Amino acid sequence: MRDIKDLIEKAERYKNVLVQKRFDSKKNTVAYVVLNGQPRILKWFVPGLKQNMDIEYTVLKKGFSALPIPSPFEKDTENNVLVMSYILGQNVCDVVNDSQTGFEEKEKVVQLLADWFVRFHTFFKSEDQFQIRGDATLRNFIRNKGRIWGVDFEESRIGKPSEDLATLCGSLLSTDPMFVDEKFQLCQTFLDAYRKSVKWTVEHINAEISYALLERIQWRPNDEEILRTYATKIRNKGLQVARHNF
Repeated sequence: MRDIKDLIEKAERYKNVLVQKRFDSKKNTVAYVVLNGQPRILKWFVPGLKQNMDIEYTVLKKGFSALPIPSPFEKDTENNVLVMSYILGQNVCDVVNDSQTGFEEKEKVVQLLADWFVRFHTFFKSEDQFQIRGDATLRNFIRNKGRIWGVDFEESRIGKPSEDLATLCGSLLSTDPMFVDEKFQLCQTFLDAYRKSVKWTVEHINAEISYALLERIQWRPNDEEILRTYATKIRNKGLQVARHNF
């Protein structure tokens, strides 16, 4: 992974950038910086992912005035960099997995997540198809003053809403603590809240969650056995039966 300092040294326009924090990213280099005296996020895309940069910029440009997502300030095509607003707050993954956070508060968070997905899917829905956010993991959401913000849209694409919902459930279930009863309850709360708010049906969700868990193996090879076990249980018996069948 390239260091943000490499960009600062290479590009004249970023020479006055002050790096505040670096974020974990599977593919690209992401940092919270001060740029011209303003807090900003710099997302530096690897050369082969220019299309991902274009996808993310398009989503942000279209949706930032209507949805809780970052504002795009610049698409620097020369250096493959997106400059975006910085969203202050707690990462939702940390909130949901904090043992000191009460269950009622966690339920409120997943209900807010459901509302975020309802708004995103509704906003980007066309007459005959949906655009989904893609990479819908807990890490890609931030809680700020009782509001949920979504970040990281480079994998947004045409798809089914159930794919986003399943990825979120897979992330919920398989982050530490993994596959505990509370996580299954939160998944059900999340799905129920989403279903109550939309006019379209959510189909084959158990199969989708199963697939989402299997997809996580590529990033979590040490957890392959438990991920495969629960993927099979959920696909064959459903979320609720899997919850009670340890």
